Amino acid sequence: MTGKDIDRAHEAPMVTMTVVCHSMHGHTRVLAEHLADGARLVPGAQVHLVEIRPEEVIAGRWHDAEVLALLDRSDAIVFGCPTLMGSVSAVFKAFMEAALTPYKTRAWQDKLAGGFTMSASQSGDKLVVLEQLVVFAAQLGMQWIGVSDLPGNNWTGGSRDDVNRLGSWLGLMSQSHSDQGPEHAGSRGDRVTAARYGERIARLAQRWVNGVPYETPRMTPEESRALSDSIRKTPA
Repeated sequence: MTGKDIDRAHEAPMVTMTVVCHSMHGHTRVLAEHLADGARLVPGAQVHLVEIRPEEVIAGRWHDAEVLALLDRSDAIVFGCPTLMGSVSAVFKAFMEAALTPYKTRAWQDKLAGGFTMSASQSGDKLVVLEQLVVFAAQLGMQWIGVSDLPGNNWTGGSRDDVNRLGSWLGLMSQSHSDQGPEHAGSRGDRVTAARYGERIARLAQRWVNGVPYETPRMTPEESRALSDSIRKTPA
């Protein structure tokens, strides 16, 4: 980042975005970190990453007043968890049920929302989890933002490192092998897709909250494939 970039970031109106996730073995956390890093590229974006932990669930109920207060003052919230048995994880479901207060008070109404999930299987029924997160956001009156990247890895020249290689638009999907640690979470393409998704949500939040001019970025299929090709050619 140059000095001029820092000046622009300082002068840009503030927008607050929070990524809230549960991660069993660290894989989903890696995806959340890349999403947050992408959001931080946006001038004026104050980005928080909160991880929901099992020890915060007592007698089946999750509660953290500080986290809920942070979410109340956030302009955009991105929800993420692993896909387990075709559903959101139990720990994250406890967090979702704890949102009864903002549901009743409409505290999160018209905030921007997004979501992501990780599984070991190529499919793993991840779409079910994204649908659960969308319905959750809708019940809270939030405005959902999906992934905009064209699909990758759907032709003979594609690879696992392509952007949006699983072809998901409702939210971000990623896949990690169950016998590898978080240092191998997702693929390079998944991580780039996460960063691009985070930046997209933060830029739309600046437009939504502060009226910052926004020029919709559009890629042709050829440009999208060129981006994926550049990722493959970049040393890991």
